[in-house]
Amino acid sequence: MGGNSPCASCKLLRRRCAKDCVFAPYFPSDDPHKFAIVHKVFGASNVSKMLQELPVQQRADAVSSLVYEANARARDPVYGCVGAISYLQNQVCELQMQLAVAQAEILCIQMQQQEQQQQAALAPSLLQLEPDIDDDDDDHKSYFLHPHHLLNFTSDNSSANVIYDSFKKESHLYPHDMVS
Repeated sequence: MGGNSPCASCKLLRRRCAKDCVFAPYFPSDDPHKFAIVHKVFGASNVSKMLQELPVQQRADAVSSLVYEANARARDPVYGCVGAISYLQNQVCELQMQLAVAQAEILCIQMQQQEQQQQAALAPSLLQLEPDIDDDDDDHKSYFLHPHHLLNFTSDNSSANVIYDSFKKESHLYPHDMVS
């Protein structure tokens, strides 16, 4: 800065700010807290060495990182910004797990809906079965009440028994719908 107002680092360190001061572009005199926290954590000498080793176009980003880390160290002296990163990574893992559970639930619901749609599509074809009524012998009737009710086949008709057996095998899917 040269003659007018020393930069925040030179002001804090109580020295004269040189024209080529490495701190001046990054630690203005109107923001003394910024340098104070960096100095407390890293030390002025270390910050000066780091800045001088970097190309000029990377120094502003380096100072921004140093300020961030210094503030994180002030909040958490042991872990600094690594503690914040770890916390955020744990949150991401939890949210990913919640997302996976939600996706699995959606998949289960979709599969149940698909199964119900398939059964509903089969129901009309089963409802079209004509009752086999023999007026002479009422003990040999076969009829179909509803796709969700028990099939009552009392005949010795082999095709009726095949349908009955297939529904009997699937009755474990919807046991509450079956009436005995």
